[in-house]
Amino acid sequence: MTLRIVGSDAEPRLSWAGLADAMEAGHRLPRAAIGDSFLYRGDGVMLTRSAWIEGLGIAVKTATILPGNRARGLPAVNGGVCLYDDATGRLEALVDFHLVTRWKTAGDSLLAARHLARPDSAQVLVVGAGAVARAMVAAYRSLFPAAAVAVWNRTPAGAGALAAAFPGVSVAPDLAAAVTAADVIATATMSRTPLIRGVWLRPGQHLDLIGAYKPDMREVDDDALRRARLFVDSRETTLDHIGELMIPLAAGTIARTDVLGDFYDIAAGGFARRSADEITICKNGGGAHLDLMTARYILAAAGAAPAG
Repeated sequence: MTLRIVGSDAEPRLSWAGLADAMEAGHRLPRAAIGDSFLYRGDGVMLTRSAWIEGLGIAVKTATILPGNRARGLPAVNGGVCLYDDATGRLEALVDFHLVTRWKTAGDSLLAARHLARPDSAQVLVVGAGAVARAMVAAYRSLFPAAAVAVWNRTPAGAGALAAAFPGVSVAPDLAAAVTAADVIATATMSRTPLIRGVWLRPGQHLDLIGAYKPDMREVDDDALRRARLFVDSRETTLDHIGELMIPLAAGTIARTDVLGDFYDIAAGGFARRSADEITICKNGGGAHLDLMTARYILAAAGAAPAG
């Protein structure tokens, strides 16, 4: 078996619809075994996320996070994704870390919107202006090609820079008004306190919550959670790990049974919008199983090997 190396030059061969299809297919396979490990030295962290899915293989994604790199003019986050054959365990490919992460994160929420957002959604709001927000603009445009897209950011300059990178994207000056006007809302921030208020929401909206990933981070308030039908990409990676749900669960604001489905419920119809008027929220928690599905899709799309 020849080791394949897939870099960022594969990106022109990728499509958001293709990735969403691959993720949906991956969730029809047996449930993934996943595990994370952490190593620390000073302010540096090495995170290893692993997944094994029968019929798809094994992925080990390693990230090194060294804040001191910024002073050296180097990226603070680096890493790689190793793909192993399902049957033999042999190393098949090394796939670019940043390519997998960017497409996995946006593809995750795109799959949620495919099933939970109204198909006639005409206004999309992206909250945040970082790398994930940029990927979400591209992903949503593939699903809602006729929709108007607006971006709001804490610093207007950041929103302006993102809007300038995408023809037709506008800057939203007021968050509350922009949330009320939008049909689909993606939050991709580093906020530790809620930005989105439930009182701003209206019937028929869908929210993809992407940014919060630590136990002390939240992007929407309790009222928003109470008003919506709640979904997650994976119960295993969200309910007990991310403040968006951990904090209201611990306070009794919501119960575990209020989370109605994850991506493994798609095939049986348990991850779906019921009516045009309901509000839906999906929390994106990521996970190594999604890295595996994404890396496999990238490898296949790059022409390096057949999928699966």
